[in-house]
Amino acid sequence: MSDDVRLRDVVEADLEVFLAQEHDPEAARRSNFPPREREAFIRHWITRILGDPTVHVQAVLVGGELAGNLVAWWEGDERFIGYWLGREFWGRGIGTQAMTLFLREEQVRPLYADPFHSNTASIRLLEKHGFQRKESIKHGEHEHILLVLDPPPTP
Repeated sequence: MSDDVRLRDVVEADLEVFLAQEHDPEAARRSNFPPREREAFIRHWITRILGDPTVHVQAVLVGGELAGNLVAWWEGDERFIGYWLGREFWGRGIGTQAMTLFLREEQVRPLYADPFHSNTASIRLLEKHGFQRKESIKHGEHEHILLVLDPPPTP
C-alpha cells in the first residue's frame, strides 16, 4: 500500500471536514446514521468528544490529507469504537491501516463496535482486526451487529 496513513490528535479545524463527510449521502446510507445540522454536530464534537478526557479520538491522515477519524468512548462500563472515513478514501486499505494504528494506542479490552447490519465493509474491517460477532442488536428500528474485541488469552 503506497498511501502514507498516520494518526494525529483532532483539532477544531478538522470538524468542518468531518461534518462534510457525515453529510455524504452514501456514507449516511451505509452507516444508517442521519447527518446532523452543523450546530448540533459541532456542539457534539466540542462537548462530548473533544471535551471528554475519557474519549480517545484521532484524526486519520493520508499523505497529509485529512481522511477521517477514529473514536473510542465509554457507554456505561463498556468501551466502544467508531470511525468515519471520507468516501474518496474507501476501498484503498486506509481503514485497515488506520485501525491497526489506533488499536495499538487504544488498549482497553474488551472493545465493542456496533455497525449497521448491512455495512459489510465496516463489519469485515472490524473482523479483520479480531473483532468477533456476538449478537444482533436494535438501535430504534434498525438492526446492528455487536462485535467484540476480547483481550488476548493469558498463558
